[in-house]
Amino acid sequence: MPRPFIRRRVWFQPGITYFKPAGVRLAGLVDVVITVDEFEAIRLKDSEGMDQGKAAKKMNISQPTFSRLLDTARKKIADALVNGKAIRIEGGSYKMVQQPIQPGMGRGRGMGGRGMGRGRGRMGGPLAAGPGGVCRCTSCGYEEPQIRGQPCMSKRCPKCGAQMVRQ
Repeated sequence: MPRPFIRRRVWFQPGITYFKPAGVRLAGLVDVVITVDEFEAIRLKDSEGMDQGKAAKKMNISQPTFSRLLDTARKKIADALVNGKAIRIEGGSYKMVQQPIQPGMGRGRGMGGRGMGRGRGRMGGPLAAGPGGVCRCTSCGYEEPQIRGQPCMSKRCPKCGAQMVRQ
């Protein structure tokens, strides 16, 4: 029996998961599927500019495995661009990793840990990372649009430095 895959750590959930060529009808369009872990490899190496060793360590995989992920993802993207195919991001063997709210604080530790009502919970609730929403400063009232995947509570007001909350 083959060895099971080690789930790769992914730090970013793509908000948009389907890309298609402009001017091409959706009916009959062929898809190229890029897995979420391949997408993360492309993001870390090409978008973030991270070297392969650090990126592999961040994803909890070896450097040769990271290199293979990068190669397959780049080949799929090249195939889609050259042959006019759509790109769909889905699947793969990965585990979504949430960044701590404060530096040095892991999940469930310190003030506001488990059971304090600060998380999204299983069903989302008012603090879920859904569309829309506004981050508001608790001190001066400054507002800015909420960015999906970035909790308002992890932001500081650019004017006064106070913690922001979601409205």
